[in-house]
Amino acid sequence: MTDSAPVHGTWEPRPAGRWEDAFLSGNGHHGALVFGDPNAERVVVTHHTLVRPNGRDDRPPQLAGGLAAVQDRLLAGDTSAAESFTDGRPLEWVQPFHPAFQVRVNRPPGDRPGYRREVDFTTGVVSATCDGWTGRVFVSRADDVIVQYVTGPALTLDIDLDHRLPGAPAGLGVGHGAVLTPEGALLSLRARYPDSDLACTGVTRVTVTGGTTALVPPGVRVQGARSVLLLTRVFRHTGELDVVAEGRALRDLGTDHDALLDRHAALHRTAYERVTLDLGADPAERALPGSELLRRPDSPALLERLFAAGRYHLLSASGLFPPRLTGLWTGDWNTAWSGAFTQDANLNLQTASAAAADLPEVTEAHAHLIRRQLPDWRDNARAVFGTRGVVAPAHSDGESGHSHHFDREYPLHLWTAGADWLLKPLVDHDDTRGVRDPRTAAALAEVALFYEDFLTRTDADGHLVVVPSYSPENRPANASWGTVNAAMDLSAARHALRTAAAYHPDTPDAERWNALADRLPPHRVNADGALAEWAWPGLEDSYDHRHLSHLYGVWPLDEITPYDTPGLAAAAHRALELRGSENDSAHGHLHHALVAARLRDGDRVAHALGRVLDGDFFHVSLMSAHYPRRDVYNADAAHTLPAVLIEMLVQSTPDRLVLLPALPADLPGGALRGVRTRFGAALDLTWSRDGAATAVLRPDRDARVELRTSSGAEPLDLVAGEDRVLTVRAR
Repeated sequence: MTDSAPVHGTWEPRPAGRWEDAFLSGNGHHGALVFGDPNAERVVVTHHTLVRPNGRDDRPPQLAGGLAAVQDRLLAGDTSAAESFTDGRPLEWVQPFHPAFQVRVNRPPGDRPGYRREVDFTTGVVSATCDGWTGRVFVSRADDVIVQYVTGPALTLDIDLDHRLPGAPAGLGVGHGAVLTPEGALLSLRARYPDSDLACTGVTRVTVTGGTTALVPPGVRVQGARSVLLLTRVFRHTGELDVVAEGRALRDLGTDHDALLDRHAALHRTAYERVTLDLGADPAERALPGSELLRRPDSPALLERLFAAGRYHLLSASGLFPPRLTGLWTGDWNTAWSGAFTQDANLNLQTASAAAADLPEVTEAHAHLIRRQLPDWRDNARAVFGTRGVVAPAHSDGESGHSHHFDREYPLHLWTAGADWLLKPLVDHDDTRGVRDPRTAAALAEVALFYEDFLTRTDADGHLVVVPSYSPENRPANASWGTVNAAMDLSAARHALRTAAAYHPDTPDAERWNALADRLPPHRVNADGALAEWAWPGLEDSYDHRHLSHLYGVWPLDEITPYDTPGLAAAAHRALELRGSENDSAHGHLHHALVAARLRDGDRVAHALGRVLDGDFFHVSLMSAHYPRRDVYNADAAHTLPAVLIEMLVQSTPDRLVLLPALPADLPGGALRGVRTRFGAALDLTWSRDGAATAVLRPDRDARVELRTSSGAEPLDLVAGEDRVLTVRAR
């Protein structure tokens, strides 16, 4: 270990040349991509609500009347029967996420010696400096506004709002506004979507200290100023927006940059600093710019910085909603996969660290997305399956929770595990706090009601059958995608019914739901000794696939563990060994690492992490890509990596603590501080390279848990308010 602290930020010696390399700031509502160019600064503005109308038919398919016939055919051995279970619509994507516009601040050209741009993760401030000029940007968590502040001697600046970003549709109806005010100016940009009465409008209030301000359409020119403060908000709306009223609201926030920053930082810093990782990296490597550090994939300093950046970006993307496929950011209207909330893997992977890494802000954003969608989930259950309760879709744009995404290879309306998958982080959050949220209890009850109505078919042994069933986004080697008894569906149904019962104890509902869970079939182990992706006899596994849906019982559930179900855990491990990486998606590698950590395989965790660190998946911004060589901007790797590092060091359930379960042999000594457990204790862990470790537990409630280490198991009694120090070994 060294005496120097890990770096909580990153920096570069030159401005961003691509929007993918722009440094990021956000408050979970607004986002900003900051290029940091002192001559021609660009700040791209985003907002979670900005989705482009695309004329999709948002209704779920009305298929319930044909469900029984499809079930009969599938159970009779017709392996393609589910392909006809559709209303004939072509594949329809959700409304695509898009950027709003860019705030342009141009200076007269010239040399800019001493340049440096950086982002401070502890405050969310992105800054650039050179030759006496400084530009700062942050997105206020307190005031929900993008704050841009430029200082320097005798500033001459041209400022405007510009909608011309990559992929912007030619049919946008664009209008600019610029008026002078006593403080400076009020700028606006309205963009109406083609063939729609919906529009988005940006409003920027410009406050100038010293100098003069003049209209230079479509913006303003500032001359001789000492500082310029820009406050920006964007709105998606119908009809006309009252720009003057919004300008007054921005004026009411004040003109003191430091006061604005203090209000924001008090919220952001508190959340960000709760959990830290220190791997004792070389101070010289810690001082490197991110672009240079990314060229050193084996450096502990890189892992430290990516852990910090992942926490920072995850927090910054979460507020109104949790992160999209691109977090909260994009500089292009043609966002891959619509920039959706992709809920059959990606969203839960991105938010996987929320409970343990003490980011309730992320879980609360996740809960908000779910709760606003619940009425649509009820529609899905009635329309597709003819049941009570709820069924979650695989994709959402944030406005709709209806299932309408169908394709022969992606029959996502057949996926019934989604509600359990999406509610699991809320259950973990309740475990951590020790209080069961009645809204989560009500949602879980609706999931159980769905299964009561849906699980009506049985096999020859009297077990209930999940039919139709779908394992995202894979198919059996000898059958079509919609089939019978996908392992994920079985695990989700069992977990949902038993969890709903636990949230409603001592009721007839609980007895009924537990009894239903008991009637589900066990998992199947195939001829290769692997946990089968489909428990229905005769369905053959397809191993080379990016998703690991069938190992849902291992992670994030605790259904299959090396401690309670060693035989199934061995079969799950064999399934992991046989799994290919298909198209090398980042989320596949890190999902693999999360499952491996639960199965105590540190070498496999290290290998999966190495595939991402060696694969050129990270942009200079430390936001990630979906594919190697920085192909397709995507937040999966950036946001999931902290969860992997935590899971290999600490795992917990309401009645178990596992310390150093999957410590890679080449990981140096270090310290992980502030982790939260699901039995209500904060935990600081320090360890050395040889595996000796000390854990300090600070419980906020009494608990009796099982402590698991390399030495085995022993009971551990914790008393609220009394610290407990443990000395253990990893190997």
